Amino acid sequence: MLLAGDIGGTKTLLGLFDAEPVRPRPIVVRSFSTLDYQDLPSMIAAFLQDDEAPRGTVERASFGVAGPVLGDSATLTNVPWRVEARAVAAAFGITRVHLLNDLEAMAWSIPVLKEAEVQVLQEGVAVRGGNIALIAAGTGMGQALLHWVENRFVPSASEAGHADFAARTEREITLVRSLTAWYGRADVEHVVSGRGFLNLHRVAHREPCRAGIDLDAPDAPALISAAALERRCPGCVETLDMFVDAYGAEAGNLALRAVSTGGLFVGGGIAPKILPAMTNGTFMRAFLAKPPLEPMVAKMPVKIILNAHAGLLGAAVFAAGQR
Repeated sequence: MLLAGDIGGTKTLLGLFDAEPVRPRPIVVRSFSTLDYQDLPSMIAAFLQDDEAPRGTVERASFGVAGPVLGDSATLTNVPWRVEARAVAAAFGITRVHLLNDLEAMAWSIPVLKEAEVQVLQEGVAVRGGNIALIAAGTGMGQALLHWVENRFVPSASEAGHADFAARTEREITLVRSLTAWYGRADVEHVVSGRGFLNLHRVAHREPCRAGIDLDAPDAPALISAAALERRCPGCVETLDMFVDAYGAEAGNLALRAVSTGGLFVGGGIAPKILPAMTNGTFMRAFLAKPPLEPMVAKMPVKIILNAHAGLLGAAVFAAGQR
C-alpha cells in the first residue's frame, strides 16, 4: 500500500493507494486544512486513525510540498511547517519516504491523465519526446518541467513562481510600481496566485468595490472572481482580466524557457474555477504573443488540468515507481 500527500498552503490531501500498473488506484482520500495541524506527522496520524482508512502496511510514501525540497527536508513557503522525510519514516515505520516539490509531484500525474481530466485550450501538435511544461496558480504559483529520459517523462522542480514579474503594458507597469512599494520587488506569485488576486484588486479599483469584498476574508480571491464572472463590479472584472492576461503571458514565458513542444499544462486550483475567463481568448492571446517565436508556440498543445487531485495522484505515481 502507498501513502501519498499533496501539502498546500491552504489545504492538504492525503491518500492511500494500491500500486497498480501505470496509474495507482485510490483506496481512501481525505482533505485537511493544513494549519489545523502543527506538523505533517500529526496529520498523518489523524488520517490513519480514521475509520475509513484500511488497516495494512504502508510500504512507500511520497509527499508533494509547497516549497523547495533540499535533501530529505523542506520548509513550506506559505506555511510555518518544516517537513522531514526521516521523521515521517520513523514515526510510521515506512521503509521509503520521499519529498517532492508540489509542482514536481503534480507533473508526475501528467503522463497518466485521462482525456476527460483536461480542458483543451489549444489542440496543437505534440512532438514525441518533446519537453512538457506545467504552470499552476493556487495559494501560490508553481512551475515544473518534464523531460523525456529513457523512454519516459521525468519531472524537474523549480521555484520560478518567485522569479521577477515581467510587465508588458502600461497597466502592468503601474502594477509593478505598486508591488515594488509594497514588497520591495514584484515577483510572479505577487500577481498570478490567490494572493495576486488581492494585489490586483487593490490596483484595479479606482472607486470602492461594488461587490463589497473584504480583502481580509479568507475566501476573498474566490469572491473577487465570482463578482467578476457575474459582472457585479467593474473593478473586479478588470482584476480578473488582468489576472488571466498575466497568467497567459507567464505560461507563454514558461513555454519558451522549456521549449515545451510536448505541451503546456495549466494546473492548480484557480483555473478550473474560472473556466469561462480562461477560455474566452484572453489567456491564449497573451500566451501566443511571443514574436518572433509565435509559430512555435502556436503548435504547442495547451491544456487545463481539471482533476482536483492531480498533485496527490502524481505523488502516488512517484511512490509506485520507487523500489
